[in-house]
Amino acid sequence: MNAFKPHSSHWGAFSGRYEDGKLEILPHPGDPDPSPLLGNIPAVAHSPARIRRPAIRRGWLEGKSKLAGQRGIDDYVEVSWSEALDHVAKELARIHGDFGPTAIFGGSYGWSSAGRFHHAQSQVHRFLNVLGGYVRSVNTYSSGAASVIIPHILGPYDTFDRKSVTWDAIERSTGLILAFGGMAIKNADVHGGGISKHVVRQKLAGAKARGARFISISPLKDDFSGDLAAEWLPITPGTDVALMLGIANVLVSETLHDRAFLESYTVGYDRFETYLLGRDDGQPKNAEWAAAICGIDADVIRNLARSAARARTLITVSHSLQRADYGEQPVWMGIVLAAMLGQIGLDGSGYSYSLGALGNIGKSQLAVPLPTLGQFKNPVADYIPVARVADMLLNPGDAFDYNGHSLKYPDIRLVYWAGGNPFHHHQDLNRLRAAFRRPETIIVHETAWTSTARHADIVLPATTTLERDDIGAADRDDLMIAMKRLIEPVGEARDDYDIFSGIAQRLGKFDAFTENRTSREWLAFLFETTRTALAAGGHDAPDFETFWERGELRLPVKSDKGGPAHAFRQDPSTSPLQTPSGKIEIFSQAIADFGYDDCRGHPKWYPARAETIEASLPLHLVCNQPHQRLHSQLDYGDFSRSTKIRDREPVRINPADARLRGISDGDIVRLFNSRGSCLAAAVLSEDIKEGVMQLATGAWFEPQDRADDTAMCIHGNPNILTRDIGTSKLAQGCTGQITTVEVERFTGELPPVRILEAMVFE
Repeated sequence: MNAFKPHSSHWGAFSGRYEDGKLEILPHPGDPDPSPLLGNIPAVAHSPARIRRPAIRRGWLEGKSKLAGQRGIDDYVEVSWSEALDHVAKELARIHGDFGPTAIFGGSYGWSSAGRFHHAQSQVHRFLNVLGGYVRSVNTYSSGAASVIIPHILGPYDTFDRKSVTWDAIERSTGLILAFGGMAIKNADVHGGGISKHVVRQKLAGAKARGARFISISPLKDDFSGDLAAEWLPITPGTDVALMLGIANVLVSETLHDRAFLESYTVGYDRFETYLLGRDDGQPKNAEWAAAICGIDADVIRNLARSAARARTLITVSHSLQRADYGEQPVWMGIVLAAMLGQIGLDGSGYSYSLGALGNIGKSQLAVPLPTLGQFKNPVADYIPVARVADMLLNPGDAFDYNGHSLKYPDIRLVYWAGGNPFHHHQDLNRLRAAFRRPETIIVHETAWTSTARHADIVLPATTTLERDDIGAADRDDLMIAMKRLIEPVGEARDDYDIFSGIAQRLGKFDAFTENRTSREWLAFLFETTRTALAAGGHDAPDFETFWERGELRLPVKSDKGGPAHAFRQDPSTSPLQTPSGKIEIFSQAIADFGYDDCRGHPKWYPARAETIEASLPLHLVCNQPHQRLHSQLDYGDFSRSTKIRDREPVRINPADARLRGISDGDIVRLFNSRGSCLAAAVLSEDIKEGVMQLATGAWFEPQDRADDTAMCIHGNPNILTRDIGTSKLAQGCTGQITTVEVERFTGELPPVRILEAMVFE
């Protein structure tokens, strides 16, 4: 009988063995709360959706760019690896020769692997840099607005906020968590690079046992764990800033704000207070004003303010709130609210953006560096915010604003995508389909026949983590894991590194890309960074082969001293923030000087754009992260498929809204707006606010009429309904969390879902 071998994933460490055609996995014994997402992994081994041989779109192979409009419609021809790599190398050489590296976009989204070496994002960027560079993207779909606004207000995104409030501090000290957007446990199931211990549930339970109180402000009741008895305030989607302003107004009106803290640790409060009290526009942002917008009673708002002022209070703001129109504002206003309470830097209180959004946020930092593959320097200056990829492809040469800069979209002739599925992450998928028809060539590395693969010209089958050796390690996780191959590569799948090495050899860049190391030699080389630091600190520092034999290695962590927020509170003169003033910028002169009409110098309330919240459509649709998979990864897995109803994604609807439309539990329904439509299966639930529906992202996009740019997704991908527009001129982040729709029972012939099945070759 085969022995279990250690491995890791973004949703947990585990061990596995492959025997008699089946993959068996066991969660890591040290994980107190393993994620159910591990149940998707066994399907990787032999899913019919896997790509087994290189394939080229027939129209591209026969007519090159003249038939780019057939992407997403055309069939594919399987070819040998030699032929496929020859085509890739020739195309790269042609584009470089005719247009230069600024005509190449290097797309990736980083979630492809938990390994430190076989990390598709690092591999594709390293490869393209060796060739001479590429147009890159910055920021993420998850936190595009926050990652731009926080540096202006607090300092570097990952320095101040994420390292100042730990779960240990919450368990021992927090009195009240005011969770804007909730704190869904499902989100803490995952972390980029891996997670060996899921501790969020037990830490919150410990705080609860000590007497902590949790208030979840969300249109979804289960955005906070039900077993913690959190109080639920069902807010109208997209109105959290109005509620925060109402709370802030009560703090001022009842002299509950900490004036001394504001004077010592912040700049610009007086200018913000002028707006808050309505001295400039005649409209005080009081509890009654806020109640009319957010749907929460004015007396409840007043009591929230009083409770927050009395308790050791932690303000949290979820990723979801800033994935919407003017997404910078709730992040900024949450900081201001915490500053007004005066508790930033105290144990277990203050402010934490995205706490609970990833499993390792809130854990102690590692005391040693992790193995990291170098990507070289990109000589190309051009870049886009990641959520503006369709704008770039559709509008070459057009100007756009971003974080104080006036930029232009480059003219992209070739897209090289490895790691990630833009037909999951992106919004307005019909528009994205049109954008993907613009480049001359699209090359994709993929493990399965996702919609991204089906909109490419050259499709190269990549291995999954189960089919290769790697090192699993993640920031703020104290266990490094020897990720040992569990199964042989499916079909002719190759590692990304081997694919790029083959192309580099054809282009005369083999030595530069590989540095003449095999994959195994790279693992040993990269491990040395951590081993050297361990030895220097007097910690257990085995050589690579010993580590590999052991299967895992415990890493030291830093002690919890409250992070930079505590140091700043103790002495702002010796531990200033990395902002222009060295303090918390309630008013930012830098942002004010940009002159943006959609992001002024202090946080304020902006009603959602009419194009996003269409007045004729009565239902808000919340498009949140799924509980049954990570983004769209392993949608073909057993756990993901077990949650589907008649092969469609479930969409939750309040029973009152369902009755008005004659919808019963389990009915297939059609959601629609001006951008498109999709089918889903109705689930009636009192845990969703009336007037709101919820359809998770991640179902593989399958348009019914593949030639129609207003096509219906028959599988249930909500991003066919969401709007593709930036949060503001400041960040240009993703706004895919909220849109408006109407819904009706679907009475036509139900089309079969084929996207999770094998590709059919003519």
